Amino acid sequence: MEFRAETYQNEYLPTGGTAVDAVVTITGTGGGPVGAAGGPAPAAAVVIVLDLSGSMRPRPKLHAARQAAVAAIGSLRDGVHFGVIAGTHEARYLFPEAGLARADAATRAAATEAVQAAGAEGGTAIGRWLMEARHRLVELPGAIRNVILLTDGKDESETREYLDAVLTQCDGVFQCDCRGIGTDWQVDELRAVASRLLGSVDIIPDPADMAADFAAMTARAMAKRTADVTLRLWTPRHAEVAFVKQVSPTLQDLTDRGVRVDDRTVDYPTGSWGDEERDYHVHLLVPPHEVGEELLAGRVSVVVDGEVTTRSMVRAVWTEDRAASTRINPQVAHYTGQAELASAIADGLAARAAGDDHTAIARLGRAAQLAAQSGHDGTLRLLTGVVDIVEADTGTVRLRPDVAAADEMALDTRSTRTVRTRSG
Repeated sequence: MEFRAETYQNEYLPTGGTAVDAVVTITGTGGGPVGAAGGPAPAAAVVIVLDLSGSMRPRPKLHAARQAAVAAIGSLRDGVHFGVIAGTHEARYLFPEAGLARADAATRAAATEAVQAAGAEGGTAIGRWLMEARHRLVELPGAIRNVILLTDGKDESETREYLDAVLTQCDGVFQCDCRGIGTDWQVDELRAVASRLLGSVDIIPDPADMAADFAAMTARAMAKRTADVTLRLWTPRHAEVAFVKQVSPTLQDLTDRGVRVDDRTVDYPTGSWGDEERDYHVHLLVPPHEVGEELLAGRVSVVVDGEVTTRSMVRAVWTEDRAASTRINPQVAHYTGQAELASAIADGLAARAAGDDHTAIARLGRAAQLAAQSGHDGTLRLLTGVVDIVEADTGTVRLRPDVAAADEMALDTRSTRTVRTRSG
């Protein structure tokens, strides 16, 4: 694969200015279809973690979960290492008995048979499920390693401290996409897992949609071509990194995930890549300079397998021209608004849950306004499940008296998805 980095910013700062904002777009290309004639398919491993606790026992839900796992197994290309975990208050591999199997017609059929015979009982212990996945995935260093996790309940059989400790051990070993079925699971719990393990989180309100979603997640995992891509940020002496955030396709704060290379360089993990584009917002604080002086405020590099593949520069130029220094770069403004949109939704839902209708109306109204301004039609549709939007442009909304739990959770889980800047 090849990578390209481009910086979008207004490099002009006013006299005494210290804050530098830039959006860096990273584009990965050249991977092509996995397994095409252009080169061998990369080593990959997928572990499917299926909640088989007692709450999954109602036959329609259990049947849908089995079918989802079967769909994921069927989407695996030949040669991929894979396994299936049954998650209860414990964790055990349904298939295979040891190690991980290599996908072919025979192993896919055997795994399908094991899944279809599985029953449901016991509690929920997400941390133990993840550790069981880790035990076998860690034996495949250099492979693109993914976990797909489905649950319908809260992590009731272990403490949050234990789950956090598990996430620390799994960090860097695999990425994890989490899905919640129904409305008895906790959004913040699965979001913590997905965020720490550089994956995604979503709700599946209808069990009938589960198989298609699992097949799509597996296909995305199969499309990855390069593992462990790192964003490297160099800053000059006396400069400070205020934050580094992925802002597209989802919001992901990487600031505290940095690993220091030296006193001026920090590496931030981005996980595995296929042919795709992601945007990162870098906010730096630099010492003020004299009018007319220019500073290299930062250098963003993409590192793959220890090698720098591309670089892009972040500049700072001090000027007395007020028009130049107050101009807002469209990309920076857009993603600043997207971050505010996610915050407004979180604040509004929290206020609604606390019975603070005044704050809920104000914050969800602001969310509707921001969604309309940025062209985030998907969020506008989700907001209508929680509020009646009287006028989106002004943020005028009314709280709905009866809100389905699934609608509220869908708005919550998808609030960190972003849209790219509109043309023009």
